[in-house]
Amino acid sequence: MSHRTPLEERLRAALEARGQLISAHDLSPARPPAGSTWGTRRIRRVLSVAVAATAAAAAAVVLVLSSNTPDRPRPAPPAQHSSPTAAPTSTVPPVVPSAVPSVSR
Repeated sequence: MSHRTPLEERLRAALEARGQLISAHDLSPARPPAGSTWGTRRIRRVLSVAVAATAAAAAAVVLVLSSNTPDRPRPAPPAQHSSPTAAPTSTVPPVVPSAVPSVSR
């Protein structure tokens, strides 16, 4: 067998003593929580969601109502394309190329 050091002996003794403190009752599953804490948490969660939904709905109503105020000028509708009924007449005379003298040095 191998020789155990004093530190190893102390660690083994401490772990053995700690293991003796655990019983079968400690290893059984815990009972589910009971009482008003779960109900209170659930109520708070539902209330917070309801408050957030109410605030979002109120903001949407304010946005819709503020965009339809008669004080604000409404944007002009987009221009509609119309086809001309008569052909336009040209009043510009035709361009005649002019003679440009060349510069020589």
